[in-house]
Amino acid sequence: MPRGQKSKLRAREKRRQAREQNQGSQGAQDPASEKEKSPSSSAAGLQSTNPGPGAVGGPQGPQRAQATSSLAAAVSSDKGVKCPEKQRPDVSRLFVLEQATQDPLNRMVNMLVHYLLYKYKTKEIIFKADMLKVINRKYKKHFPEILQKAIERTELIFGLDLKEIGPSGHSYVLVTKLGLSSQESVSEGWSFPKNGLLMPLLGVIFINGNNAAEQDVWQFLGMLGVFDGKEHFIFGNPRKFITKDLVREGYVVYRQVAGSTPPRYEFLWGPRAYAETSKMQVLKFLAKLSNTDPSSYTDLYEEALKEEEEQAQARSAARASRALAAEARGRKPSQQ
Repeated sequence: MPRGQKSKLRAREKRRQAREQNQGSQGAQDPASEKEKSPSSSAAGLQSTNPGPGAVGGPQGPQRAQATSSLAAAVSSDKGVKCPEKQRPDVSRLFVLEQATQDPLNRMVNMLVHYLLYKYKTKEIIFKADMLKVINRKYKKHFPEILQKAIERTELIFGLDLKEIGPSGHSYVLVTKLGLSSQESVSEGWSFPKNGLLMPLLGVIFINGNNAAEQDVWQFLGMLGVFDGKEHFIFGNPRKFITKDLVREGYVVYRQVAGSTPPRYEFLWGPRAYAETSKMQVLKFLAKLSNTDPSSYTDLYEEALKEEEEQAQARSAARASRALAAEARGRKPSQQ
């Protein structure tokens, strides 16, 4: 082959290799760049959700996405997912990832939680020997740790506490802890696990800017094993519970997004939720779920603090008004 033709072939081969290398480097960068430029659908929902009339708007920044992901991860693991502030991870993907990487002890915890809830529903005594049967034999030596985590999870998610009964210490019952407020539970006729579902729901609304798109609410409830249109063995009909019962009781507002075609719906806190709990209480609940401090969610913490200050000022003004009214009537102001 003539020298000139060989040179042309070598040059052509070098250009082809350069093109392949360039395409390969671009292909390797595309997923990362797309993740940075295109937030997930869940996070996009957080960004675009604006408080409706009567709602107190809050920042829609990365910390709300971080709080959402931490809450979601805590459902399947005792460790909150630490997300860089600039990331807006898709909650459902986080949950799947957390499930896939979950250690065997956490799987045992989940199994024990399900067993405890079943016993609560059937109103049966829980025996230590039966709980040990739920745990895989090779993890029996870890039973105290597994039981403690299961107790924490049932307390946080469902508001239930495991109490020893009898002198032996080998039998237990699940009992209800405090309700949404210290005065009363959601409704006299409801079983307490439904009350437990209310606090996570209020949390999802809070971290979504005080109004959460219906699709975001169902996405989160799905992580708890609660699905739209599927009867739950504890919660019953989930759609009826959150769109009818909680609305009737005044704990949430369920309304159509103005001007949405086709119709879209959103959830907000109802007047009874504002009266019986606070954003700070809900934030503390979320922080405990994700094993972190409430102040780590700066935007949410500041919003909760502002609400507390406004409520304190309102109470002070009400006391002053009552004192002036009493003085005007010639009576000594009542001690508050």
